[in-house]
Amino acid sequence: MDDRPDWNPFRALSRRVLTNDEPLVLSDDVRALLLRTAHEVAIRDAEAALSTKEGALALMREATRRISEGSNRLTDALHVMWQHQRAGDYDTARKLMRDVLAEEVVPYYRQLAQGQLDDMADEP
Repeated sequence: MDDRPDWNPFRALSRRVLTNDEPLVLSDDVRALLLRTAHEVAIRDAEAALSTKEGALALMREATRRISEGSNRLTDALHVMWQHQRAGDYDTARKLMRDVLAEEVVPYYRQLAQGQLDDMADEP
């Protein structure tokens, strides 16, 4: 997919700040990165969060959580879905993707889950 978000710069910043305890410097580039990432993970009011360092850190934590949990949720569901597909159980496979869609907020992960669900539309 060519609309895959590039979260590597955000992950690197998050690791430096949240894991290595480096100070968060809210430069124009960092603000732009945080705003872009917030948009990509469906966080509203990101601009307001960036008005304070505490808000920016909370925004970073929430974006990190959404990326990580969404990735884990989708990966786990895909693994089980493929097992059910191989066994010919498409109803359960579809349910797994519907469950992901019911919980997931990150548009990219939702798009991937919907694509899997659409791919099974013609299956029994």
